[in-house]
Formats: sequence, structure tokens, C-alpha cells
Amino acid sequence: MGSFWTYASEDPGHLALVEPDGREWSAGELHAESNRWVHALRGIGMEPGDVVAMLVPNSVTPWALYLAALQAGWYLTPINYHLTAPEVAYILRDSGATAFVAHARYADVAGGAVRAVGFSDAQCIAVGAIEGFTPYDAFVADASSDVPTARVAGATMHYTSGTTGRPKGVRRTLSEFDPDTAAEINSLLIQLFGVTPRDDNVHLVTSPNYHTAVTQFAGSSLQLGHTLVLQDQWQPAETLALIERYSCTVTHMVPTHFGRLLGLPEDVRHRYDVSSLRYAIHAAAPCPVAIKQRMLEWWGPVIYEYYAATEGGGTLATPEDWLAHPGTVGSPWPISDVAIFDDDGTVLPPHTEGTVYMRMHNLDFHYKDDPEKTAANRVGEFFTVGDIGYLDDDGFLFLCDRKADMIISGGVNIYPTEIENELLSHPKVGDAAVFGIPDDDLGEAIKAVIEPVAGVAADDAFRGELFAYLEGRLAHFKWPRSIDFTDALPRDPSGKLYKRKLRDPYWEGRARQI
Repeated sequence: MGSFWTYASEDPGHLALVEPDGREWSAGELHAESNRWVHALRGIGMEPGDVVAMLVPNSVTPWALYLAALQAGWYLTPINYHLTAPEVAYILRDSGATAFVAHARYADVAGGAVRAVGFSDAQCIAVGAIEGFTPYDAFVADASSDVPTARVAGATMHYTSGTTGRPKGVRRTLSEFDPDTAAEINSLLIQLFGVTPRDDNVHLVTSPNYHTAVTQFAGSSLQLGHTLVLQDQWQPAETLALIERYSCTVTHMVPTHFGRLLGLPEDVRHRYDVSSLRYAIHAAAPCPVAIKQRMLEWWGPVIYEYYAATEGGGTLATPEDWLAHPGTVGSPWPISDVAIFDDDGTVLPPHTEGTVYMRMHNLDFHYKDDPEKTAANRVGEFFTVGDIGYLDDDGFLFLCDRKADMIISGGVNIYPTEIENELLSHPKVGDAAVFGIPDDDLGEAIKAVIEPVAGVAADDAFRGELFAYLEGRLAHFKWPRSIDFTDALPRDPSGKLYKRKLRDPYWEGRARQI
């Protein structure tokens, strides 16, 4: 085994990365690019433990920054590029970012965010042109491409909202190992699926770089000496074409990808040779049993599933596991434990539903600057993200529901409280409830039910006014797909909303799983 840096030194001509436009980067070129970032960012005063945030599409930039941070002792915080300027500004402030790298594609959002935060030009680097940012070419113009001295292992710090409130950075103590050893350790997870170093593996990246799973799985592939093939705006037919063109062996998807691939005309689906695939790993949202069965029939026994959280820990289901236990999300990783607890913190026996808790051996975390939230989701060394499920007699986990009201739409976590708060700030909204309803494509679609203030007409004009009001306040993926009106939302005398009374009719006759 080794790390990207050792592989790049031994075989600099190896194809390391293919950008969405087809630009190819050798390992030596990518190594040099990451080194330039280290030297240039150190030049503005970045030290171990500092944070570099990025708002960039899938391209060479996030991976050069990833490799830079992981050998300079920095935290890398990828930001969802669908967020609004105030949402990005919050993450920049909360993370304590020293530097911010943004792509010109998101110039308006990035510019608005840094104006709100008060960053200097020197702290802001633009790939392309953004007013008030230092252009990338100028930023690295005098930076050496030599291997930096005083290399220190860094880490990623992704932001997750859990179930309610503002997002929080999942922060871990930096490794005491050197960057190469730390990279070897961090790449063990993908190897649990059977993926091996080198071995001509090619990893197709289908999702945006701000997803934790992309950083974890594609980053591990990069460290194992694999080639990364990047997609930008995901298209199902392009996915099949890239698998054939580059003989891709590994990919990571969400069930929405599967559904849209299966929705292609049959002649398109069978036009491409996908026999090179050995590991199609999926998670992030429930995969309907019928869709997974069809994917197994099409691609063969290469569909691997897991259940995990940004915070750490999880399960894995091989194709054979899933066929023997249809619907399972797997059994615990060798480096993880899973337990089902009741509300009193008592471990429950097999086939008894309760809250799912996990822990990762010898690896802890805390929510940045939020000890209360860190403590609130713990039972001893175990943590939960609020899911409900049970273990069978063989230790395989089955998920039943969501303890909180989080919506998973297209593999993305959506938090109703945030949307409700924005709607409630509209002067004509008396009350609001947001929840997920079934959607064959996305898994769940966002539904809002509004109680207008007295005298306001519940009509299409008001509905359009509400959508217009959300512009610039919430990223579009958080917008309700539909808005209904009601005379009064179901609340008890204390004000508690009976959201299930609104949601359950939509799910009648359908299993609502996480």
C-alpha cells in the first residue's frame, strides 16, 4: 500500500484524473498542482489546524485542494454550491475559514458571501474571474511545485445539519501520523468493499464534491492510485458512455441515479458495455427493493450498499448479503458497531424497533463549537442521527423510519424546520408545515402546507408569491415541489404540530423508509 503522493512519485505518468471536459491530469501534474496550493496558501499565513473552504464544481481544483490540505495539516470544508450567499457566509464564519476558493460559475453567491463575512482579497481565490477575489493564476504564480517541507496530516470538515437548526461542522482531531500513513488508514473503508490498491481501478465520480461520500470514496480511490473520472452535470446516458470509454471499475451513486438509469430507453441502456464495473456502491437514501433488483439483473452482482453518517460508523451489504436479506442496509463494518436503543438508553433485542446508534472504533468527533449538540445524540460512545430501525438475528440492520422529520430527496438531506422558518417569515403566512411525500424519482418530494393569515386568499397567486419570496433565501433544492393551503394546521393546545396527520395520508399503502 501507499498514498497518492508515493504513487505519484513512483509513477508520475499514471493517469490520475479526467475532468468533465476531457482534460487529463497525470499523477505528476496533479501532485505538482497540489504542492503549488500548499506553498501559495502558506504564503498568506495558513498554519496546521486552519480551514480552507471551497465552492467549486467537479474539476481538478477540489482534488488538488484535497491533496494540499491533507499534507499541510488543514481542514478542507467543501460547500454545497446550491446554497445562497447568506448560507455560504454562515459556513465561512462558523468554520473559521482562513481561505476561500470559489469558481466563477458561483460568482454572485461567492461575492455576496465574502462581503457579508468581510474577507480580504488575499483570502479569496477565484478559479476564473470574481470581483474582489485574487485570480488563481496570480495566486500561484510564484508558488513552487516542489514537495512541501513540514508535511502534516490534515482532514476534511463537512457540514451537516443533523435534523434541525443551522448546519454544524463535523470536526475530528487531526491525526498524529504523517500524511502518507494517515492516507493509508483513511482508505481502509473502501477496501472493506473489496476494492484494492492500483489494480487498474478507475473510479467514476457521479456526485458533487461537497458530498461527504464523494470525498471519502473518491478520495480513497485517489490515495490508492486509482484514476478519477469526473462528471459535472450528471446525465444517465453520459454515465454509461464514460463507464465504457474509461473501463470504469468503481463508482458511488444514490438510488435516484439508479432510477434515472433504468428510465433510459432499453436500446440506450444496452448500447454501452458496462462489464468493467466491479463495485457500484450506493447509499444516502432508501433504494426501493424493485429498483435494486432490476439494477442487479442489469449490472450483475456488483451493487454494494452501506449505511453511514458524516459523523462516522456504518454498515455494509454485499450483493450476496442483500439477496439473502432483501431490504437490509448491511451489517456493521469491522471497525464499527451498531446498536438499537430505546428512549431510556437500553439496548433492544433483535427484531425490536428503536433508535439506531453507531460508533467507530478509535475515532471520535464533535460538532464544532456545539458541545450541547455533541452530547445530545450520544449514549456512551455511541451516537445517533435519529433513524429508527432494527437488527435481525444475523446482525443485519433494517431501517424503518426517521425519528425526526428529515427529508431525503435525491440522496440529499433536507431539513423542514429551515424551510418552515423562511415561509413563516412571510407576512401573509400564519403557520407552515413542511414534510416529505412519495416521489418515484427522488424518493421523497418536499410538500409545504400553509395556513394563510386571515383575509389572505389561498390561491395560485399567493402560491406564486411564496415561491418568489424564497428566491435568494433558500437554495432551490430546498424549495417545496408543491404548496397546499389549509384553514388550520393540526396543533395541540401546547402548540405541538401533529405533522403525521398531514404526512401519513400520502404514505398510505407505501412503506416510508429512510
